[in-house]
Amino acid sequence: MTSQVSSPAEQAEPAEQQAGFSPPGAGDEPSRLTGQRAGAPESGGKEVRRLDRVIIRFAGDSGDGMQLTGDRFTSETASFGNDLSTLPNFPAEIRAPAGTLPGVSSFQLHFADHDILTPGDAPNVLVAMNPAALKANIADVPRGAEIIVNTDEFTKRPMAKVGYATSPLEDGSLDAYNVHPVPLTTLTIEALKEFGLSRKEAERSKNMFALGLLSWMYHRPTENTEKFLRKKFAKKPQIAEANVAAFRAGWNFGETTEDFAVSYEVAPAASAFPAGTYRNISGNLALSYGLIAASRQADLPLYLGSYPITPASDILHELSKHKNFGVRTFQAEDEIAGIGAALGAAFGGALAVTTTSGPGVALKSETIGLAVSLELPLLIVDIQRGGPSTGLPTKTEQADLLQAMYGRNGEAPVPIVAPKTPADCFEAALDAARIALTYRTPVFLLSDGYLANGSEPWRIPEQDELPDLRVQFTTTPNHELADGTEVFWPYKRDPETLARPWAVPGTPGLEHRIGGIEKQDGTGNISYDPANHDFMVRTRQAKVDGVAVPDIEVDDPSGEARTLVLGWGSTYGPITAAVRRVRGAGSHVAQAHLRHLNPFPRNLGEVLKRYDTVVVPEMNLGQLATLLRARYLVDVRSHTQVSGMPFKAEQLATVLKEAIDD
Repeated sequence: MTSQVSSPAEQAEPAEQQAGFSPPGAGDEPSRLTGQRAGAPESGGKEVRRLDRVIIRFAGDSGDGMQLTGDRFTSETASFGNDLSTLPNFPAEIRAPAGTLPGVSSFQLHFADHDILTPGDAPNVLVAMNPAALKANIADVPRGAEIIVNTDEFTKRPMAKVGYATSPLEDGSLDAYNVHPVPLTTLTIEALKEFGLSRKEAERSKNMFALGLLSWMYHRPTENTEKFLRKKFAKKPQIAEANVAAFRAGWNFGETTEDFAVSYEVAPAASAFPAGTYRNISGNLALSYGLIAASRQADLPLYLGSYPITPASDILHELSKHKNFGVRTFQAEDEIAGIGAALGAAFGGALAVTTTSGPGVALKSETIGLAVSLELPLLIVDIQRGGPSTGLPTKTEQADLLQAMYGRNGEAPVPIVAPKTPADCFEAALDAARIALTYRTPVFLLSDGYLANGSEPWRIPEQDELPDLRVQFTTTPNHELADGTEVFWPYKRDPETLARPWAVPGTPGLEHRIGGIEKQDGTGNISYDPANHDFMVRTRQAKVDGVAVPDIEVDDPSGEARTLVLGWGSTYGPITAAVRRVRGAGSHVAQAHLRHLNPFPRNLGEVLKRYDTVVVPEMNLGQLATLLRARYLVDVRSHTQVSGMPFKAEQLATVLKEAIDD
């Protein structure tokens, strides 16, 4: 879904001048559901209120289609021009027990008329398809929020499964909320009578009824959703039309029922974005596109050797669709074969990639060490998830940093790059490819489940904005012996980058030995000489230490901050939202964020020593904090979380306020 956005100067009515809107850039403040009326009521006499932001959470069984429902609402919201951020949250089981708490799947969407950074701390609207969905999510819902419940599921047996002795719809436990009881199942079946479907088949469309209702409630476009349904079920036109009918019935229900007396408008966020063409994109999709763009800019074929693993599999699925761009994908029998094939492709002159998550990195570690020894470009994409071992396959974590840094035998340094947002995964892929190709080294790209599955608007770049990543293969001998003979030395290095030459196999006269045993400097012959090994180890380390990365930038608008908050990876959104809140309350705090974790930016040590207090939030037990203390001999205040969920902005704002006040 793409949309054109004009520059702020071209907007006839800036968002901050419209009634009931907060200024763009105000940050991820608590959502407000009390907007001013946007003029006369719509036909039917219903009131329309304007809001600056809304957080909606769809929740139900993993078989209720909540991810599809949320994705469609997100796509229409992106096409409308709102800024947005999403948080899909689903069980690891393929089909968890129906009606149970472990089987609850949810999708949270935060959309606004200005720049936002997170999926939001708490939903303003909860759509609960059954008692389990209500019970699993009610603790996150603030008082006064709207709850739409499917009353058809609140019968004795489903309630007993989750420990409800009495119906929460009748016992007063939901009195603090604005509850809308809707018999979603009954209404859907009634709307689909003419299609001759079985009751079970008709029930499956209740998520589309809910989507139609919410689309009416928030004035979302509908045309593209109907096109999507007809395309998705093109081979089953009766099912396609039934889903469209359920979607329309939900819209009409909102329009006609007396229970929904108000609908809401959230204006486009055009003034929050630079001019360009935008689309909604997830982190894994952005990363896939970034890899394709890197291969095109390098004028190299892209080769992916991979084994399916949550949450990285989407990259394999996506890249397999793009053979027309010179992409070759290999689904190997295991993780070791996947990276082995990728390293072979790198030796053969391709931009080589392997994708995995933490457990797969453990299996790939020996071959990563081989890539370090061979000094070949290879991208290791780690979409981090909860661990250890199998851990929490569908939940997020960023606890593989030390594994990426040190998880190999011997001294085997590898550069590490980490994207900060779903859209930034595109740029991070290009950056990782630049480092790998320039310095002839494997590179870790550390994303995580939060970025991989989350989505946000992304401005599609022009081709002339992309970096030139072309490399020169060695085609002739590069060393002259004392007798005048010209030979090829595979480890004769570029004096600036310390990269060794890249010779494609089969090039006449450039035959050379490969393998994991230590090589002699220059010649590449097998060497057990202690002095040579010491030299090669230090040279490989120097090459990584010398990777060109930009200095870290500090956001300290007042210049008066004595506290710095430093993050990496996906903590960027919650940290930035928290910083906005703290500054909005009148306190001074500086912020910096790391893209490059090995090597660190050259000015990082000086930046750390500039502040009295440095707070480092991480979704692990303090891995970056450990590295900073060891490298720079400065203390940092580590704030950690390993719940499988991202930080909340309010949580971090409290931590920062306490650090400032100490």
